[in-house]
Amino acid sequence: MYPEAYIRYLIHFHTDRDYFECHEILEEYWKKDGYKKVWVVLIQIAVALYHHRRGNNQGALRMMQKALSLLQKEKEAAGKLGLDAEQLFRQLERYMERIAQKKAYESIELPIRDEALRKICQTRCEKQGLTWGQASDLNNAYLMHKHKLRDRTEVIAARERKRKSKELPDR
Repeated sequence: MYPEAYIRYLIHFHTDRDYFECHEILEEYWKKDGYKKVWVVLIQIAVALYHHRRGNNQGALRMMQKALSLLQKEKEAAGKLGLDAEQLFRQLERYMERIAQKKAYESIELPIRDEALRKICQTRCEKQGLTWGQASDLNNAYLMHKHKLRDRTEVIAARERKRKSKELPDR
C-alpha cells in the first residue's frame, strides 16, 4: 500500500532520527517515482531538522520555509501517504517559529493518521530492536555530522564514471 522507501523513511525519522538517511532514501525513491513533489516535502523536513540539530538555524529556517510552501500545494498527496496534512502544516509552522527564535533542536513526530501505517512501522521497529518515538541522540557525532563523516567512495567513483562517459573520444 505504501512504498518501502517511505516506510524506511518513517522508521528512521521516528527512531534513530537519522535525517540524512531519510533524505537519501527518499531522494532515491523520488527519482524513481517520477519526481513527485510530495516526496520533496518530506525530504525538506528531514533536511531542515538535520540542519537545526547541527545548529545551522539559517539553513534550517530556509529549508522549513520551502517545506511549508510546498506542503501547502501538496496537502492532498500528503494525506494519501497516511499523514494528517493540516496537522503537519501547523506543526511545521510552530517548529519554524522555534528555529526563528533560535531555540534548541527538538525531535518531532510526523502526524500519521493511518493507524495501519503506524502499526507496520512500529512492528518493524520491534523486530529490529528500535524504539519508536525516541529522542535524537545529540551525543552521536556520526549522526550529527553524517554529511562530512560518511564514506563517499562510491559517490565519487560514480561521478567520475559519469564524467568520463561524457568526454569525447580521442581522434
